[in-house]
Amino acid sequence: MRRLPGLFALAVSAGLLASCSSKPVPPAQQSSSSTISGPSDYSRPSQDGAPWWDVDVSQIPDAVPTPHFGPVKASPYTVLGKTYYPIGDGRNYRATGTASWYGTKFHGQPTANGEKYDLYGMSAAHKTLPLPSYVKVTNLDNGKAVVLRVNDRGPFYSDRIIDLSFAAAKKLGYAESGTARVKVEGIDPQQWWAQQGREAPMVLAQPKPAQTDKKLAESLAQPVEQYTPPPLQHAGATLPLEVRENDRTLDGASGVFLQVGAFANPDAAQLLKDKLSGMTAAPVFISSVIHQQQVLHRVRLGPIDSLDEAARLEQNVRLANLGQPRRVKAD
Repeated sequence: MRRLPGLFALAVSAGLLASCSSKPVPPAQQSSSSTISGPSDYSRPSQDGAPWWDVDVSQIPDAVPTPHFGPVKASPYTVLGKTYYPIGDGRNYRATGTASWYGTKFHGQPTANGEKYDLYGMSAAHKTLPLPSYVKVTNLDNGKAVVLRVNDRGPFYSDRIIDLSFAAAKKLGYAESGTARVKVEGIDPQQWWAQQGREAPMVLAQPKPAQTDKKLAESLAQPVEQYTPPPLQHAGATLPLEVRENDRTLDGASGVFLQVGAFANPDAAQLLKDKLSGMTAAPVFISSVIHQQQVLHRVRLGPIDSLDEAARLEQNVRLANLGQPRRVKAD
């Protein structure tokens, strides 16, 4: 996985989730409900990131594996030119790999099986498990585990094996870092209830489940769906293009900029921007970017007309103890 150099890494550790908060909002109890967590006037941001409202994730219960006797969504589908063939039965699924999470950009939007995504729900997205299904996900670094309902497709832009809700990532201890190495295990709801010493709940007016091999054959016989994920979903970080020492090209707005800082907390970015604006006549602005499923707010100066002017600004910023600027090109 790509990592951002120096200043980015420090900014990430300095407060990915330290954005301004409001009164705690209780999470939705069911992912399939029409009600989701969050403020009533929620406005979906253009870039993904952590929520700005607080919920105590320790109070959010894991998903409860429930027998599903209706049809499952397991048809082949194509994304970005690649066709995926979901399995007909996820109860014996086992995999180890990297997990990520997705948040505010997709909060309240339909998942692949039609439910509303709740970033404070206990759900997950997977490329080939049938929808719905249930999995146990264990963080291999700390041993923490959660039970989740798989109701969405993804991630498609990386080698990650599963995408979790923000709440699930928070409970597993990797919301701040963005990814974790995990073990994913499919759950048999009937067996899960038996282990609790109770009978599985009955679902009325539903046919009995079909045989696994028949279900798989039917799913493979269906036409391939053309599924298009939202733009930028689960995309990796956008790395700034640094200017090399021998690069003498400057052409106006596409020329050299100075990046002074990058922060997860937008208030910290605004504070630095205000300080820089008070010491220079050069344009100062904030440019946001996704890094490890988090939004970083980059504070930049420019465009700069000459390399001599860039060097002078670098020195002034250092003397003012406002950071260690580096030269970058426009995105």
